[in-house]
Amino acid sequence: MSTVPQPVIARADAAERLAHAHRSVMTLLADSSETGGALSVTRSTFPAGGDGAPSHFHTATTESLFVIAGRLQVLTGDEVVELGAGDFVSIPPGLPHAFGAAAGHDADVLAVFTPAADRFDYYRLLERVAAGEADPAEIPASGQRYDNHYVASEAWRLARA
Repeated sequence: MSTVPQPVIARADAAERLAHAHRSVMTLLADSSETGGALSVTRSTFPAGGDGAPSHFHTATTESLFVIAGRLQVLTGDEVVELGAGDFVSIPPGLPHAFGAAAGHDADVLAVFTPAADRFDYYRLLERVAAGEADPAEIPASGQRYDNHYVASEAWRLARA
């Protein structure tokens, strides 16, 4: 007898929220362990001009971003684009990318990773670093575990200056 997959329901009022740098807030909705490895989903809010993620890439995961509200500046490879409410971008494995709220605008963003790796502990590490409770060196050291590899980007540096 086969097992019928069960839905994953994340209630807004019960979801874990993490305070990150620059007054951003990440809401953890579903991780790999809850979706059978199919996807990982978070929602992040960034204050006007607030940074999200620096330039990085994933080796096995596609990261997709949907702008719920506001404006989001996104690096895709060497190109920087600005997305508004209702816009969407899907970033394939291996492509360097970064994102943050556009200057003068907040951003509310849904992020979906497919297939997923358990990433929620990585986001919890970022919160501990922002709070001064963990060494920032732990972030790049965790790259292999969380498939998050940081790379320099002159285009992103210039766009965010």
